[in-house]
Amino acid sequence: MEHEMLAWFLAMLLFAILEASTASLVSVWFIIGAFSALISTMCGAPLWMQLVIFFGVSILTLLCVRPLMKKQNQEKAIATNADSSIGKIAVVTERIDNIHATGAVKVGSVVWTARSESGAVIEPEALVVVRRIEGVKLYVEPQPAPVK
Repeated sequence: MEHEMLAWFLAMLLFAILEASTASLVSVWFIIGAFSALISTMCGAPLWMQLVIFFGVSILTLLCVRPLMKKQNQEKAIATNADSSIGKIAVVTERIDNIHATGAVKVGSVVWTARSESGAVIEPEALVVVRRIEGVKLYVEPQPAPVK
């Protein structure tokens, strides 16, 4: 019985070390299962019952905890006011040249690093339309000329 208690204690310890070495929950259910089996060993349960308790409690804990953690850990898209710049007209404040990695535009009162969506060079003072945002860069294209 002492060997079984030691084995369950070591199992708990190993699962705890594994859990502590990862950034997400991977073995907490086994820790709880091993703890339950350890308690059953202290109460005099036979080995087959200890194993049934270990696997049963581990599976039950997994089934209860995992969906909650998945729901909590789902990445939520955080909408920012930067997205509101898409489709807006901007003024080129620095020559946009993708090859030389230069370019800036002003949208409202905010100056952004800019790149040409098509790769074309766009000169200062030109009006452009913001097509997308990647990180801190706006990808723009020249504003189409008004139809007369």
